[in-house]
Amino acid sequence: MEQKAIAVLTSGGDAPGMNAAVRAVVRAGINKGMKVYGVYRGYNGLLNNDIEEMNLRSVSDIIGNGGTMLYTARSTEFPKPEGIQKAADFCRSKGISGVVVIGGDGSFRGARKLTNAGINCIGVPGTIDNDIACSEYTVGFDTAMNTAIQMVDRIRDTAQSHDRCSIVEVMGRHCGDIALQTGIATGATAILVPEIEYNIERDVIARIINTQKTGKKHFIVVVAEGVGGVEDLAKYVEQRLGIETRATVLGHVQRGGSPTLRDRVVASEMGFKAVELLDQNIGNRVVVMREGKIVDLDINEALDMKRVFDEDLYNIAMSISI
Repeated sequence: MEQKAIAVLTSGGDAPGMNAAVRAVVRAGINKGMKVYGVYRGYNGLLNNDIEEMNLRSVSDIIGNGGTMLYTARSTEFPKPEGIQKAADFCRSKGISGVVVIGGDGSFRGARKLTNAGINCIGVPGTIDNDIACSEYTVGFDTAMNTAIQMVDRIRDTAQSHDRCSIVEVMGRHCGDIALQTGIATGATAILVPEIEYNIERDVIARIINTQKTGKKHFIVVVAEGVGGVEDLAKYVEQRLGIETRATVLGHVQRGGSPTLRDRVVASEMGFKAVELLDQNIGNRVVVMREGKIVDLDINEALDMKRVFDEDLYNIAMSISI
């Protein structure tokens, strides 16, 4: 009987914990008697023969590393019908029957197309924004939040020393989860997220004024990237209230760094689950966390889901950040 071969790739934005997922796929696959290939630079690797057979030692000591050892890239050629066919033909030429795709919704859409072309694919959610609707948790989210917390805590030290207001932008273009949870964890006076329409007077100025009345003299406002405008907001607060105000954009510092325990463990669970599915010749699935458990969903169902923002948690934040 011919040895089964699978591959693993990372696509889209990098996220801490991707290496842990790659490690789990490689080792789980080898332990099941499979040949496992690492695909470099996302889907481009399937188009450019940029792959390498992995062994147990190929993934030694990577579980604590940020980024992705397989590198990542966005491909303009792969989504086209001829790109999909080329990738599928390449997989067949190598005897690869299944691919684990670690990334976000865009990566999953590519996985669906490749599955439809005859190569079973399993998606594993890896993105710091926690913005994949089908999964309540994505690999990289916990690390990104912990990094943001550390940065905001440092900014607070300066804000307190100078009686300043600090406006801090965290990542999250369409999803405010990093901003919301970081804001709660750092005691931010105001939190602005793309899911909740805000009024600057009510949701920033009035909150600062009310807090001033209780004797507080320094303030933190956490803003999601999707809201933006932190420089203009800082100028407005300073002009409106006469408080020295500074804006800080944390940027890509949130993407890097050693993954937290949670990201390492969840990534390992998800990677292992993906290999189990491919071992059963199952494709077109996404491995997700639902109610704290690692399960799998049909990829079409998963991509059709609409993300629900946690308004209860947001209301808690508004109640206790005073």
